[in-house]
Amino acid sequence: MNLLKEKMFKYDAPQRAKAAGIYPYFRVIESDQDTVVTINGKKVLMFGSNAYLGLTNHPKVIEASIEATKKYGSGMAGSRFLNGTLDLHIQLERKLANFMRKDEAIVFSTGFNVNQGVISCLTGREDYILWDELNHASIIEGQRLSFSKKFKFRHNDMVSLERQLIKCHPKKVKLIVVDGVFSMEGDVANIPEIIRLAKKYDANVMVDEAHGIGVMGKNFNGKGACEQLGMLDEVDLVMGTFSKSLASIGGFIASDSITINYLRHNARSYIFSASITPGATAAASAALDILKSEPERIEKLWELTNYSLKRFRDNGFEIGNTSTPIIPLFVRDNDKTFLITKMLFDEGVFVNPVVPPGVAAEDTLIRFSLMATHTIDQIDEAVDKITKAFQKYEIIK
Repeated sequence: MNLLKEKMFKYDAPQRAKAAGIYPYFRVIESDQDTVVTINGKKVLMFGSNAYLGLTNHPKVIEASIEATKKYGSGMAGSRFLNGTLDLHIQLERKLANFMRKDEAIVFSTGFNVNQGVISCLTGREDYILWDELNHASIIEGQRLSFSKKFKFRHNDMVSLERQLIKCHPKKVKLIVVDGVFSMEGDVANIPEIIRLAKKYDANVMVDEAHGIGVMGKNFNGKGACEQLGMLDEVDLVMGTFSKSLASIGGFIASDSITINYLRHNARSYIFSASITPGATAAASAALDILKSEPERIEKLWELTNYSLKRFRDNGFEIGNTSTPIIPLFVRDNDKTFLITKMLFDEGVFVNPVVPPGVAAEDTLIRFSLMATHTIDQIDEAVDKITKAFQKYEIIK
């Protein structure tokens, strides 16, 4: 056996989990992504989806995707840079720029590609990237690819961020990158204070709004955490994805025209990736229209969120600082996290286990996420079953 195969052979964590009957990944869904899904012929309550507005099976979204596929075909067979730009892409980019109150936006084939391509090319060898320790993996991959100096600061700790800013050369570019809503913990970045520090130290700010768009915003407008906190116009770059509230696949970056022009010609994951399909483009565009025209969906999502947060807190769960439809139920034990996930699935509740590398080993959790289309009865059933599971494994009393 050669060295590579020997190394691969030693990786046996999935095999051990499967042998123990607690392997929780790649569960095959046989239905649409709704509040109830079918897996192996069994109906289960879905509390593991990022489809916050419940639009993945909306007739207008589906019809838009079908019509675009009929007109343009199933794929683009090339990058945006060369033969892969449609009028649909341009139309969606203009809508996104207008929605986010930025000069321009460009669409990438995935949200991961946005962060990977944008962060890796904006700053140079003598520049700095400052990042929150709990940022999404795509942000971490983007900064890893950069030749810049990287300074990590403690999660949402502005004293820690300022200490890192002080280390930076005052005449070099400094890019602060954070999630608007943190994808595992559900808490919101302290964007007003980040902007204050950025101005003080002549830095720029990029915010990943993957879990904020369609969820947060003033008067339920869905523009994200930056807008809700009154900081959207102060943030230099805003990233978003289509795979959550916008019921599709793909992502975008919105900024000023000068920055977008640079990214359009330098972001490698944009230039060298096939462009987003016609169907996915049209679906995201239709979902954005619904988001803007039906704020009651977001209002309902928050009614369900506040109800769920209270129920979990009243039942004694440790849920950290979340204030969003992402509710982390801390277990702080790897094996128990898997055991609880299996028990809940057997009881008809789909939730996501989060273990390393998604979180630190001491922070393992069950991720409970809401859609605007859930009902109170579904939430009550899920919370009751989750409570019993956590009590069985002595996580809560």
